[in-house]
Amino acid sequence: MLLLVALALPVSGRSQEEAPQVPREFRAMWVATVSNIDWPSKPGLSTWQQQAELIAILDKAVELHMNAIVLQVRPATDALYSSKLEPWSEYLTGQMGRPPEPYYDPLAFAVEEAHKRGLELHAWFNPYRAHHPSAKSEISQDHLSVKRPDMVRSYGKHLWLDPGDTAVVRHSIAVLTDVVKRYDVDGIHLDDYFYPYKERDASGAIIDFPDTITWKRYLTSGGKLSRDDWRRENVNHFVRDLYK
Repeated sequence: MLLLVALALPVSGRSQEEAPQVPREFRAMWVATVSNIDWPSKPGLSTWQQQAELIAILDKAVELHMNAIVLQVRPATDALYSSKLEPWSEYLTGQMGRPPEPYYDPLAFAVEEAHKRGLELHAWFNPYRAHHPSAKSEISQDHLSVKRPDMVRSYGKHLWLDPGDTAVVRHSIAVLTDVVKRYDVDGIHLDDYFYPYKERDASGAIIDFPDTITWKRYLTSGGKLSRDDWRRENVNHFVRDLYK
């Protein structure tokens, strides 16, 4: 598990004693679900085993004097919570689209148990990653790569959503706002909210991200930015639209 620690620093020009008191620090424990890095320890555990593991993580956070948990709930256009927009993550049950058995909602459970312990629960999303190479199960029919393959690009060993596609922006923001409206989360965190790191072929040459369709659409609409600047502006637009 990764730890994120935010420390209060003295105000410039003042001594430590004169600095205004900060009421609290943000001391967060990141809990990654992709590839079962932190939780669950492996796919296919029973509901009781998953819950026991998560409670152990929350109790450890309290023991370490953390005050927040950042839980990865959407690693690759899938969901570790009940969603009508995206399928259940295979990192829970071993099969994409299959809910936990016996049924429970992991995010609702995490929020309730975190709050019982005085911990904030922040939901961590990957807005553009569509499929991770660690995934082993068959892709479900309600996954975006099946329902809307026009929004998805194959790049390296991953599938990615195209940040230049307005449909991608609308969908990702719909996913994020759906969680905010339905769960008592204390914050939203974005990971990989940019174009993927450059892939290289066998010779070491850089492989360009396959966004020619949306790039040409931008040029046809009268766009004047360079391709790299256009890509950066696509990310800016996403963050601005989400904030609004």
